Amino acid sequence: MRLATPSSLTLTQRLYQSLRDWIQQGELRPGSALPSSRQLARELGLGRNTVLGAVDRLTAEGFLETRPGAGVFVAEWGAAVVAGRRPVPERTAVSATLSARGQRVLDISGLLSERHTAFAPGVPALDRFPRERWQRLLRRHQQRAPLEWHDYQHRGGVPALREALCDYLRLSRSVRCRPDQILVTQGAQQGFELIARLLADTGETVWMEEPGYGGAHACFLAAGLDIVSVPVDDEGMAIAALPFSVATPRLIYVTPSHQYPSGVTMSLKRRTALIEAAQRHGAWVIEDDYDSEFRYASAPIASLQGLVDDAPVIYVGTFSKVMYPGLRLGYLVLPDLLVEPFRRANARLHREGQYVAQAALAAFITEGHFARHVSRMRELYRQRQAALRHALAPAVAKGLGLSAGTAGMHLVAELENPALEAELVARAEQAGILLSPLSRYFLRSPARPGLVLGYAGATDIEIASAGRWLSDAWCALASRDEP
Repeated sequence: MRLATPSSLTLTQRLYQSLRDWIQQGELRPGSALPSSRQLARELGLGRNTVLGAVDRLTAEGFLETRPGAGVFVAEWGAAVVAGRRPVPERTAVSATLSARGQRVLDISGLLSERHTAFAPGVPALDRFPRERWQRLLRRHQQRAPLEWHDYQHRGGVPALREALCDYLRLSRSVRCRPDQILVTQGAQQGFELIARLLADTGETVWMEEPGYGGAHACFLAAGLDIVSVPVDDEGMAIAALPFSVATPRLIYVTPSHQYPSGVTMSLKRRTALIEAAQRHGAWVIEDDYDSEFRYASAPIASLQGLVDDAPVIYVGTFSKVMYPGLRLGYLVLPDLLVEPFRRANARLHREGQYVAQAALAAFITEGHFARHVSRMRELYRQRQAALRHALAPAVAKGLGLSAGTAGMHLVAELENPALEAELVARAEQAGILLSPLSRYFLRSPARPGLVLGYAGATDIEIASAGRWLSDAWCALASRDEP
C-alpha cells in the first residue's frame, strides 16, 4: 500500500484521502477488515497515532465502522457508494449542459478579453482617474462609518448619495425626481435584472433597439422575456416601423440620448411617440443613460424621463463609464408607485452594500471632484477620438465610413459586407488587436456589418498604432475587392 495523495498534505491527511479513495473506488470492499493500526503503521512506515487519526476521521464520516472485539471494517454503506457509481457522460460542448436560454445569453455576451486593447468599446481612461483623491475619500469614510453600515441594509442607498445624485440629475439631465425615488444598485445590470423580475413575467415582450446593447439583451433573455427588435435609423428607435401585428410590450428598452452602438440621438418627435406608445400599451420605458455626460458638440441632452409629467419611464444610470467599472455602482430613478417594491426586492434579492464607497462617492460629487473629472475626461476623449480619426484618415479618404462621433466613447465604421467584417476581425486577432463586429449587436438577421471602435481607454500610442493597422488592412482588402 502506498500513499498517492499530494505531499503538501500532512501524513494523516494523506492517509485519510488514500483510504477514502480506495473505499470509493472499490479497492477496499464493503465489509472487508482493515489491518490493525499497528500493522498498518508498519506497512506504511507511519506512526500509529497518524494511522489512528485517519481511521477515526473515516469512522466519524461513516466510511469505516468498529465492531467490538473484531476490529475495524469498511462500512456496508460503502456498498451503496460503489454500486451507485456509474459512468458520467462526457460533456463535449457547453451546449450539452446549458439550457437553450443560457446558450443564447452566452452567444450575445461574446468572449471576454483579459486585457482591453485600443478598440475596446465602453472602457474609460482608467489611467486618468484621480485615484489618490478617491482613496483619501474612501479612507475618511471608512474611519467614520457608523456601526449600522456593517449590518444588512434596506434603505435604498446612503441618503447623502441619493441627495447628491438628485441634485446632479435635475441640473444636468432635467430628470424629475426626489432623493427617495433613487435606488442605488450594484451597476446598471442589476437594475435591468430588477426591472425584468418585478415588472414582467416569463414570455412577456420587451421591445429593444436593433442594433442594441448586449448586456441588456442578455439580462432580458435570462429573465425569459420575448425580445422584439425595433430598427434604429437617424432619428433613433423607429417604433412606427413595427408591423401592426407585433406583440404588445411590457417593457421598452431605449438609449435615447446616445444610442448604443449607432451613436444617434433620438429626435423629440420620436421621444414623444415612444412615451405615447408606452402609455397606450401600459408598458414601462427603460431609459439607459450610460454615457450621456460625454457630448462634444452640445450640452447633454435632456432626459426622456423628464419630458412629461408622470412619464412611465425608469431612468437607469451607472458610474462605470464616468468613474471606473470596478466601482460597481449604478442607480434607478423610479416612479413613486415602484419605489417601495423595488427597494424591498433589492434588499431581498441582492442585499445592499458598499455604503462606504457610496458615502465617498457622495463627497466626490458634492465637493466638485466629479464635475471636474467629467470635464477633463470629456476633453480627453475628444482628443482621443480626433487621434483615431487621424489614424484612419487614409482609409476614410478611400471610402471607409465613420459615424459622426458627437458623443460617447466609440466610433462605428460601416463596412460593405459581412465577409469583410469577418476577415478584418480575424486578421486583427492574429495581430493581437480585438475588434468588436457591429453584427454582434443585432439579434435578428440581416445584421449590418461594421466595427465598433472604442478609443476612450486607449493611450495615444495604442490609438495611433492600432488605427494605422486597421487603416492599412481595410485599404488592402478594399483594393483587392475593387473591379
